[in-house]
Formats: sequence, C-alpha cells, structure tokens
Amino acid sequence: MKICLYGASSDAISPIYIEKTWELGAKMAQRGHGLVYGGGAQGLMGAAAKGVQAYGGEIIGVAPRFFQVDGVLFDGCTEMIYTETMRQRKEIMEQKADAFCVVPGGIGTFEEFLEILTLKQLGRHKKPIVIYDINDYYAPMWSMLQRAIDQGFMKAACSCLYAPHSSAEALLTYLEEYQPDQVDVRHLKNI
Repeated sequence: MKICLYGASSDAISPIYIEKTWELGAKMAQRGHGLVYGGGAQGLMGAAAKGVQAYGGEIIGVAPRFFQVDGVLFDGCTEMIYTETMRQRKEIMEQKADAFCVVPGGIGTFEEFLEILTLKQLGRHKKPIVIYDINDYYAPMWSMLQRAIDQGFMKAACSCLYAPHSSAEALLTYLEEYQPDQVDVRHLKNI
C-alpha cells in the first residue's frame, strides 16, 4: 500500500513529534508499505521519509520545482516527481496514494487534511484517512469538528470518514484492514 503523508516541514518543534513520525515511517516500511509525500527533507515529512528509508521502503516525493533549493527536498527518494504548482502536487499525491495519513503540522497540513476529507465526503474517493494524533496535537480540531456537527454545519456521519489514532501500530492496522463504506453522499452533505 502507498500511504500519502501530510505533515509539518519545520524542525522547530518538540522532538517527540519527529521521533514518533520517524517510527511511523519505519513501521510502514517494515510492514511493506511505501510513502507518498511532499518530498521534504526536514520536519515530520523528512522524519517519515528517513524512517521509511532506514528499512528499505519505497519513497515517492512530489514537489513543485520552486522547492529545488539546497536542503529543502529529501535526496533519498526512490522517485521524485516535480510539478509546476502546489495544486498539481496535491493531485499527483492523491492519485498515487492508496490511503492518507495526517501527522501534526501547520496551515498546509490542515488544508491538505480538510481537502482530502471534503473529497471523501463528496464521494470523489473511498480511500482511508487516518490522523496520527501525537501528543493530543489535534484535540482542538476534534472539538471544532464536533462543534460543526452540533451546530448543524456538518452531518454526524462525516466523523466516520476519518480515524484518529495515537499509536502507529493501531493506525497501520486500521489502514490494512480498511473496507470502504458504501455511504450515500446524500447522508453526508446537502448537495
């Protein structure tokens, strides 16, 4: 399985996030899974790639050409695909992935998670989405999503479209056992 990972590109974060994401990458490779990601060498993107590389796993990096600056992109990718825009980057990552994993990150990670979640809500894909909730990083997001449900902005069924996990082992087991639901999009969104 090729797992698309969305996450931080910054190293200016607590080491626990880097350690746990490196371990996730290592476990992915040990269990025979490849990585599809934004090609970064630093932060949680770099940590995941280095974990996958340490155990001989496949790494597909996808990055816009303007990221070709010393030290920005990971030079250990099995394959590096260059795009002209960030939108092309996300589209290729989505096409190449069998599943999506969100680790802690900032505004870019939030945007990637919410876009892939919206596409699933609209029935544009049936791939699993997991969130690696290291150190309860995403607790405020769960509160916000629940508030959207409570206030009628989202259907309660939307919370079944993603699965938060605080364990890399549980996260990977979920992905490996995932069966796409045959949910009618009309139950998720009034369109």
